Amino acid sequence: MSYPVALLTSGGDAPGMNAAIRAATALLVAAGHPVVGVQNGYRGLLAGKLEPLGMREVGGILRDGGTMLGSARSPEMHDPAHRARARQHLVAAGVGGLIVIGGNGSLAGAMALTDPDEAPDFTCRVIGIPASIDNDIGYTGMAIGVDTAINTIVEACDKISDTASAHDRTFIVEVMGRDCGYLAMTAAIAAGADAVLFRESEKRPDEIVDTVARVVLRARERAGRAQRVIVIKSEGTPISNDQLKARVDERLVELLGHEGPPVETRVTVLGHIVRGGRPSAFDRLLASRLAHVAVRALLSGEHRKMAAWLLPGEMPAEAGQRSASDPYCYLVDLAEVMAETKRLLEGTSPLVRWRRSVFESVEDVLPL
Repeated sequence: MSYPVALLTSGGDAPGMNAAIRAATALLVAAGHPVVGVQNGYRGLLAGKLEPLGMREVGGILRDGGTMLGSARSPEMHDPAHRARARQHLVAAGVGGLIVIGGNGSLAGAMALTDPDEAPDFTCRVIGIPASIDNDIGYTGMAIGVDTAINTIVEACDKISDTASAHDRTFIVEVMGRDCGYLAMTAAIAAGADAVLFRESEKRPDEIVDTVARVVLRARERAGRAQRVIVIKSEGTPISNDQLKARVDERLVELLGHEGPPVETRVTVLGHIVRGGRPSAFDRLLASRLAHVAVRALLSGEHRKMAAWLLPGEMPAEAGQRSASDPYCYLVDLAEVMAETKRLLEGTSPLVRWRRSVFESVEDVLPL
C-alpha cells in the first residue's frame, strides 16, 4: 500500500542533512511512495507547512551544507496541545510515515509526537536519523555532520598555527560542543594541539588555568623551535574565554616575572563556522547509508527506532538490532537512545568515562 512519507530536519543544522534528504527521497520515490518535506522543522509541522518533494527538488543538494528543508527550534512541541495539532496536519496530509533527521531534541520530539499513551489512535510510524555536529547522541558512533565539523576545526587551527608560530603566541580556540567535548577532543589530536579543555574532564577553573599555563611554560623551554601554543577549548568548559585569558596572563606573570619576552595570548571563537560548509565525503556517505536503513526500516513496519552507525560489537545486544540492509548499521529503540544520550550528557556513560581516561593518559604527551 502506497502512502505519503514526510521528511523533517530539526534543531541545529549539520552538513550532510541534505545528503540524507536526497537519499531518502530517491529510495521512497523508487518504492512508489509520495514524499513530502516539512518546512522549518517542528515549527513548520505545527503550521502545516508540508510541500511535495521529488527528485527535481533534491537532485542537486548532495554537496550543499545546511538543510534545504530548513530547521528551527520549537519549544511549543513540549505542549501536548501543540503536539495534537502537529498530528492533525500529518493525518490531514495522509502521511503514514515520518523520518526525523536531527539531534537529541529532534528525536525527543519524535518520541513525544508518537507517544502511544498520549495519542493511541495515531498510526503514523517514525524513524530517526542522528544528525548533530556535537556527536552527543547515544548509541551511534558518528552522527551526520561530525566529520565535516572536525575537518573545519582542523583547517582553522592549521591556519591559526601559522601566525601563532610566527609570533610565538598562545591561541585559545573555542569550538562548539555545548555539553559534549567530542569535537574538541578529536580535533585536538588531529590538529596537533598542545592542550584540550572539555567539560567531561571535570576540572575546576583553577585547574584549567594551571593546565594552560603549564603548557605555555613547556613551550618556552623548546630549544630552537617556535614557541606557539594551540589550546582547543570546548564551549562547555566551565570558565569563560575572557576569564581564562585574564587568569592565564596573570598566572604567567606570577611564574615568569619579567624574564624574557612577554607571553601573548589570543582567543579565537570559531562559533557557527563549525556548522557550515560543504559536507565531507564521509558525511555524504554516512547520511546516505543511514537514510537507506531508515527508509527500509520504515517500509518494513519498524516504528520509534533510530538508524545508527557503529563498528561490529559496539552495540549492546539489549539496545539495538543489526540492520538487515547494512552490516555496519543498527536499529535502536528511541527510548534506549534517549536514555543513553542522557547518560552521555551527565557524564555517567561508560563511553564518556573511557574518553576522559584516554585524555588523562595523554595530557602530558600532547604538547610535543
